[in-house]
Amino acid sequence: MHTQLLLVKKIVLLVFSCILSSLYFVAQAQDSAVRPPDTAVPQAPVVKDTSVRKVPVVRKKPDSLARALQAARRDSIYRDSLVRIAAKSSDSLVTARLKEESHPVENTFEGFQAAVRNHPYYNIKGPGKVLFLKSNSFFNTDGLFYFLFGLLFYYAIVRLFFHKYLHDITTLFFRATMRQQQLREQLSQTPLPSLFLNVLFFCAGGMFMALAALYFNVVPEPNLWLLWGYCSLIVSIVYLGKFIILKVIGWIFNVSNATDTYIFIIFMVNKMVGIFLLPVLIMVAFPYQSFLPVIITLAFITLGLALAYRFIIAYKPIRNEIKVSRFHFFVYLCAFEIAPLLLIYKVLLIFVERSY
Repeated sequence: MHTQLLLVKKIVLLVFSCILSSLYFVAQAQDSAVRPPDTAVPQAPVVKDTSVRKVPVVRKKPDSLARALQAARRDSIYRDSLVRIAAKSSDSLVTARLKEESHPVENTFEGFQAAVRNHPYYNIKGPGKVLFLKSNSFFNTDGLFYFLFGLLFYYAIVRLFFHKYLHDITTLFFRATMRQQQLREQLSQTPLPSLFLNVLFFCAGGMFMALAALYFNVVPEPNLWLLWGYCSLIVSIVYLGKFIILKVIGWIFNVSNATDTYIFIIFMVNKMVGIFLLPVLIMVAFPYQSFLPVIITLAFITLGLALAYRFIIAYKPIRNEIKVSRFHFFVYLCAFEIAPLLLIYKVLLIFVERSY
């Protein structure tokens, strides 16, 4: 049964193939009968002509010539190139027309120059003006960086070895009610950390004065380290002189306890000011220029408040030691605190003017 089915399939496939072949041959015969006979002549092989032939110059039509002239008016570079091409050619009409159109035409750059020359806000044709520029002085900040690093390291060593002294003096400074005589005597019996912090105040105070002098342009030719030496020396002389004078006054008038208390308060405030100036010096020495005036102003305000705070906390202990009125205390402040500062400022100005 299976063999018979295969035989039938083969017969059907053979018949179908024969029908398709017959249809194909019939279609080919009809196509050949309709198509005309091919009478095209075979083309000869193309041979490349290597000989140089002269191409005749074709005259431009009037409309093309007008377009070329219009483009030449718009673009000076294109106009010049057309003139050069026309000069080399034998077309006298194009050459004549282009030469007529070759008058100077302002291009974009020339028009910009004319606009700048005639602009009312630019002084191109007017007389020149002399501008005086002030050159900014520049000094190497490497030494200043190492100096500030040395001050911070110095303070860290003092804080490491005399931590209790710093804690006591900070507590006594910020707590107005703790003015016990016992604590003051205890701090007075440790002269070594007091000396170290006084040295810190002299160095930091001198550097702040030097940087402030540079900021306010007090000296025309600044030398930072020479200026720092002078400022530190002045601060040292002022406070050592005040120390000696107060000691002599206490011995002469037999008020040594009052003068010793006042000396202790003066140098206690100075020690705290020296610690306060450490971050201020860093911000002033390496500032963000927009914030520098603000930093300088806040530093002077803080120093003024510290000076006023010193007078306030010194009045009560002195009044307890000796009977002094507020008026006499104010006279003392004017005579021994404010007047010497004004005198030193005047002498410093005279010294600077004569030196430079």
